[in-house]
This record gives sequence, C-alpha cells and structure tokens, in this order.
Amino acid sequence: MTSPRTADVHRETSESSIRLSLNLDGTGRSSIDTSVPFFTHMLTAFAKHSLVDLEVSAHGDTDIDVHHTVEDTGIVLGQAIAQALGDKTGIARFGDAHVPLDEALARAVVDVSGRPYLVHSGEPEGFEHHLIGGHFTGSMVRHVFEAITFHGGLSVHLTVLAGRDPHHIAEAQFKAFARAFRRAVEPDTRVVGVPSTKGAL
Repeated sequence: MTSPRTADVHRETSESSIRLSLNLDGTGRSSIDTSVPFFTHMLTAFAKHSLVDLEVSAHGDTDIDVHHTVEDTGIVLGQAIAQALGDKTGIARFGDAHVPLDEALARAVVDVSGRPYLVHSGEPEGFEHHLIGGHFTGSMVRHVFEAITFHGGLSVHLTVLAGRDPHHIAEAQFKAFARAFRRAVEPDTRVVGVPSTKGAL
C-alpha cells in the first residue's frame, strides 16, 4: 500500500472557492469552515468517525443559497478521496455500519468499487424541505452523498431506518457513512494487490 494516502484539492468557480486536504490514515483531526454551520458540523462528524484528518475552507454565494457551496465541497471531497486511495492496493474495499442518534437510526454500506452509485432511501416525507440550523435544507443530505460517491468512485447504500428529528436523521447518516467508509478504506494485511478478481478497481 502506498503511503501516505493524502490529497490536496482546490476548486474555484464563479459560485464557490473550495480548498480541501485529507489524510486517510489520520486520527480524525479536523479544521473545517464551510460558511454553512450545520454542514461544517456534519463534515466534522465525518472526520471524527472515519478517522480521516480533514481540512476544509469553503466559501461561496451563500447569500443566494447554500446549494453551490455544499455541492462543490462534496465534489472536492470525492475527488480527494479518489486521489488519496490511488490504485486501492491492500484495502478492505467493503464496509458497513449501523449508527443511532437517539430516535434516529441509519445504515450505510460502502464499496470502493470505482463504479459510482448511490442508493439512498428512508428519509421521512417532508424531510427534504426542512431547514436544519436555519441554513441547511434536508434535500442537501442526498445531494452531498451524490457528489461524494460520483467523484470518489464509491458505491454507497444509505438507508434511514428510523427517525423523527431532522438534525438527528441527517447526522446519523453522516456518521454511518463515516464508519462504513473507515472500514472500507482500511488496510487489510491479508489482501494481496487490489481486492478484485478484475485486478483493478
């Protein structure tokens, strides 16, 4: 396995400016400012529970909507994940986790497949319209995971199994994804080469 598994990505558009660095073999340290407080909270939780060291500086036209800044940060995070994984030699590849947050319960299954795919279900009706923290719309949860999976080359199944409070529902999903992701990208000493019969991921 190549070491260190790190990445630095910068994305600049007329709508946002994103700078992000990560270390897949970290301890969960983070320094994050997305200018969207609830999203910053979610990425901090992702770093803590995935044990990825993560630095993010993201700013954009949040006076119009948080959509551009949040989506573009998801794109850059996915790109950084793909870059840091390299040829994926020696990883476990698959990971899964169930994570509760009080009444909410989320399940995530991750495959570092190289074939982007997201199956996302279970959010209660109306969740997508709810403002969390006054800025972050519930619909952005799915949107973030679409951006991460597509640009990270991940196959992800994310399911909300229970939940009432929108904050809890969103946070349980980010933490479940983090835990499943952590297991999927962990080195497995028994794996020789790339964990695929194709010989590439």
